[in-house]
Amino acid sequence: MAAAGGTAVVQAPGTDAWNGLRSRVARLLGRGDPAREQAELERLDQTATVLRELEPAEADRVRNRQEASWRTRFETVLENVSDEVERARLAEELRALIDEQSAHTGGGGGSVSGNTFHGPTAIQTGNNNRQDNHFGNGS
Repeated sequence: MAAAGGTAVVQAPGTDAWNGLRSRVARLLGRGDPAREQAELERLDQTATVLRELEPAEADRVRNRQEASWRTRFETVLENVSDEVERARLAEELRALIDEQSAHTGGGGGSVSGNTFHGPTAIQTGNNNRQDNHFGNGS
């Protein structure tokens, strides 16, 4: 799910969905701390700027790096919550964010099935024109 969240963040800048996604991601990662939320808004704005200023020769590398960075941020926030109820709430919030972004980019939603995976897994997301495959622990 964290990988799909990273993809959603990278696909959103420049779309009608960006402002809503930006606010929701900052709220999710800020977890009620206004200073952390503001820091996340600044990171999101930096990501949008980097993606807007892409050189064609570096586009894939930069997008992949940005996706990995946001995936790691989502993984970290989910892993650092010791309360299972709170972790489930954050995971559901991330799932809703991903589904909404997927609907805006033509992915049709449903890219995250809600299964729990143990061991190596492959997560695939795409938007009809681009396909991203992430291999790892399924986070």
